[in-house]
Parts: sequence; C-alpha cells; structure tokens
Amino acid sequence: MNAPPAQVFAILADGWSYSDWVVGTTHIRDVEQDWPGPGSRLHHKVGPWPFSLHDSSTVLECVPDRELKIRAGLWPLGEAVVDIVLEPESSGGTRVVMHEDFESGPLLWIRNKVNDLLLHQRNVEALRRLADLAEAQR
Repeated sequence: MNAPPAQVFAILADGWSYSDWVVGTTHIRDVEQDWPGPGSRLHHKVGPWPFSLHDSSTVLECVPDRELKIRAGLWPLGEAVVDIVLEPESSGGTRVVMHEDFESGPLLWIRNKVNDLLLHQRNVEALRRLADLAEAQR
C-alpha cells in the first residue's frame, strides 16, 4: 500500500470503518471505547437482509502500527481468527499480510479448496478497500 504503517493502522484502529473495507460487513452496530485494545469488541451485522447476522469481533492481540489479530464472529456459522500484519517498506509504503482461518463452527468442517479460494478473493478485495482508505489520507 502507498501509505506508511501508521496510516494503515489508523484505519484498523477505527472500528467504525470496518463496514467500509471488510467485505460482507454491512453495518457496525457498536464499537467499545478501548478498541483496538486486547479484549475489546466491535459489534457488527454481516450479510444482506433478511439473512443478515448480528455478532461481534474481539481483539486478541494488538501491536500499534504492526499487527492486529481478531476473533471474528459469524454466529451460527462459527468464528475465524484474522491476523493482519503491517510491514514497512523502504519506499515508505506498507506491505499488508492478512491471514484468516476458521476456528470453530460448521464452516471449519466444510472447508475445501473452493471455500479457500472464495475466502482468498474476499480478503484480496478487503485489502484493496483498506488500501483505498489509507491512501486517501495522504
């Protein structure tokens, strides 16, 4: 991304921005005041009406300007752990690596190469949107 790690992390630290860049998140219902501190949560709605689900995501680890690891809820389908790592580049930009893996629920058990491909494409789009937001702040 053509933005320094602090600029990218500022988007991650703004829980209200998640519906702008996380594919499938349609609405942020609430963000706890200490977000993105470990243990803090944001409450979201995922999916189109009338199939939308209400759940929350919890910060597992946070290293400002470097890493954010979240347990993302998608009840009743399960939970995934999403790890976003920011690596500074010599150009002044940031290499962002996102790893997402199901941790519990039915989605863990029906995992296959097609699902992995869809999840990969979803995350590629999420990173593109994140880049758009971070780069617009330059």
